[in-house]
Amino acid sequence: MLSKRILGAALIALTMASGSAAADEITFAVVGPMTGQLATIGDQFRHGAEAAVAAINEAGGVGGRTIKLAVEDDVCDPKQAVSVANRIVANGINFIDGHACSGSSIPASAVYAEAGALMMSPASSNPLLTEDAAKNGWATIMRLYTRDDRQGTFIGPWIAEKYKGKNVAVLHDKSAYGQGVADAVKAEMNKGGLTEILYDGINAGEKDYSALVTKLKELKADVVYFGGYHNEAGLILRQAAEQGFKFQLIMPDSIATPEFWQIAGPAGEGTMFVFPADPQARPEAKAAVDKIKATGFVPEGFTLFAYATIQAFAQGIERAGSDDPAAVAAALKNGEPIETVIGPIVFDEKGDIKNAAYDINVWSDGKYSKLQ
Repeated sequence: MLSKRILGAALIALTMASGSAAADEITFAVVGPMTGQLATIGDQFRHGAEAAVAAINEAGGVGGRTIKLAVEDDVCDPKQAVSVANRIVANGINFIDGHACSGSSIPASAVYAEAGALMMSPASSNPLLTEDAAKNGWATIMRLYTRDDRQGTFIGPWIAEKYKGKNVAVLHDKSAYGQGVADAVKAEMNKGGLTEILYDGINAGEKDYSALVTKLKELKADVVYFGGYHNEAGLILRQAAEQGFKFQLIMPDSIATPEFWQIAGPAGEGTMFVFPADPQARPEAKAAVDKIKATGFVPEGFTLFAYATIQAFAQGIERAGSDDPAAVAAALKNGEPIETVIGPIVFDEKGDIKNAAYDINVWSDGKYSKLQ
């Protein structure tokens, strides 16, 4: 009898101790393509999220609770994204910094919405992510990034005006992201009075795009807008150069990575792309940028957006006075700005950010900078 009482007391003490430890921690997940062809984007996510978690923990955590970070790899594959999402919610994680590719975020969002978890993508730009969430009444699906339709409104009219009378082709990689942004740009370019000479989809992951290059050459394309990723863009440019063919390539935000130049080489000279106004240049980002650079990593691309998403979770929890995802989402959408490394952010009722600003950037000699 005595041994049973002692054992019971020990079990209770152990339970209380483990409960206390759990109460002192809160786990966030960061999800992206940590492996595969788009692993550079996953690397940006991970570095950004880890840096934000470290900074918040150093400052005392979230309401005195330490943040733990779970890193998950979806390879930017829709099926893998759903599998990862199911694992995350099964592990009781309610705050997700991800996913990256729209084709992954959109199917994964249904899993998070059903579980009542708060997903906030720092990169997925297809409008359907938040539009479908709003239609379905999914209040915990958000985006700390810009939308393709808004990017189209920015760059489409610019292309129409700058390249009036030129031969412009529009290509995409058939993905939710690539085709989504290409369609948005095409629509706005057409409204501006410029009609494309070619609208076509390519198969991502191929190594030989010489037939496409030949077609573009025969059509005498002056400009190509390509909705896709850096791997295919770099190969197309390199293979065009091999045929002695040069055109102006314009891209969305996906080529804000050194890997683009590693693939394209000098053929990438002059390539333009649209990206939200350089977050690294903001005074709010200086401390974070310096710390991240000190580790040997340059916080390009989506790094600071993944960082800002962690900040949004932390401030939302403190604002709501609760870690209930629905309460946090509501608190983040109350019209008051949250302070992040990319500046003050205000969310609309659908969970999108307001007043996004863009830059046109140009690649030159292995680096990119704002087009002057």
